[in-house]
Amino acid sequence: MIKSKRKSIAIRVLPLVVALAMISWNTLLSAGNVYAFSAPESFSQLAESAKPGVVNIRTVKTIKGGSPVFRHFFGSPFGNKRNPFDEFFGPFQGNGQQRDFKQRSLGSGFLIDKDGYIVTNNHVIEDADQIKVILADDKEFDAELVGRDSKTDLALIHIKGAKNLDPLELGDSDDLKVGTWVVAIGSPFGLEQTVTAGIVSAKGRIIGSGPYDDFIQTDASINPGNSGGPLLNMDGEVVGINTAIIASGQGIGFAIPINLARGIIDQLKDKGEVTRGWLGVGIQDLTPELAEYYGLKAKEGVLVTQVFDGDPAGKAGIQVNDVILSVDGKRVATGRELSSVIANTAVGHKTAIELIRDGRPKSLTVTLAKRDDDDKGLTTQSRDSEEMGIDVTDLDSDLARRFGIDGKENGVLVTDIKEDSLAQEADIRPGDIIKEINRAVVKDRNDFIDLMKKNKDKASIQLLIKRRNAGYLVVKIERK
Repeated sequence: MIKSKRKSIAIRVLPLVVALAMISWNTLLSAGNVYAFSAPESFSQLAESAKPGVVNIRTVKTIKGGSPVFRHFFGSPFGNKRNPFDEFFGPFQGNGQQRDFKQRSLGSGFLIDKDGYIVTNNHVIEDADQIKVILADDKEFDAELVGRDSKTDLALIHIKGAKNLDPLELGDSDDLKVGTWVVAIGSPFGLEQTVTAGIVSAKGRIIGSGPYDDFIQTDASINPGNSGGPLLNMDGEVVGINTAIIASGQGIGFAIPINLARGIIDQLKDKGEVTRGWLGVGIQDLTPELAEYYGLKAKEGVLVTQVFDGDPAGKAGIQVNDVILSVDGKRVATGRELSSVIANTAVGHKTAIELIRDGRPKSLTVTLAKRDDDDKGLTTQSRDSEEMGIDVTDLDSDLARRFGIDGKENGVLVTDIKEDSLAQEADIRPGDIIKEINRAVVKDRNDFIDLMKKNKDKASIQLLIKRRNAGYLVVKIERK
């Protein structure tokens, strides 16, 4: 009897416990204390509406003297699969001379308007003799190249005579959050109109593909042939342009943010080429020590290490050791961000620069010039000094006082050493003063850069340095 009573009580109490649990759970949800994560039930509606705006691109380019060996590696858009007939008969065809080879490749793209303009990657159409576009309804058109930009790997092509085109809407990649769902549509391995889904894994990725790296990383499957296709948010808007994959990293793909591409696309459409703004300064990222030294609360802003004579920054009054905080109201925390903002600003634009000078805020207006990407960069380090991992700056009285050295000292001050670099292996340290390079006197940064260039082919470089509390030292850097 006692056991039966307890069972009866338990049965009556259970609904009450469940009800209380549901009330508590709903209360937590409404209070915002618990986050419920769920995948979309279906991507079918999004895919159906977006597919008409996605195109397949096929190109043909002539490779001079293409041999059977070349064909073995590049002849198939479906991978580097061997053609047994070419391999067997190739060496005995004709007189054995190498002939020109027609290389065929596949890619993707998407319509941006009803006039037939299509965005894709530069590497999809680069040097192509023929560009063909296949729409979602299988209609095929010859396309002409409007313009391309190798620095951002973007290209714009155009088709004529197509009717009832259904372009995609462009979204806002700045609003894209890490962890949100995205969809990629393209032609991986030639399989047209393939839809894959995943999340945004990261933003602002730098993968070493160019000076304006700022990629969206996603785990939505991206494979060869997806290049140039759209990355879509859940509203069906283009937030990125699928561009790169890591061969050894399955499930990792990269897309160009659409906000970075907008200005490039507009310039290609209007002028067929891209011009970039030029400020005319040498820069470096702030280290925590430099931020503290310049009286900044956080490591934000970019240090000006050089001002080029006659260029916009010098004309506007920007000086060495200024710390640039923002450009036209947009905060810049790194040299890469500053480079990107300036490059994407129109030539001739009167640009508002906010900076810190001697601990005080200052505002200047700079009229940007045209950047020559072949000759100049925003960073002042030579390639050789970058290779060795040395960042230097000219000495001034403030820096001399900071590092406890004579303000009249000649040479350049080492401000930073890159981790795992040749300079670090040679035990060069921040605060060292480089006096000579291979017995040639270094008076300033220009001397340093010139001497590094002159010695770029030598297997080793000797530096005469002066180190606080150690005196003069000779350091030898061995190139590997």
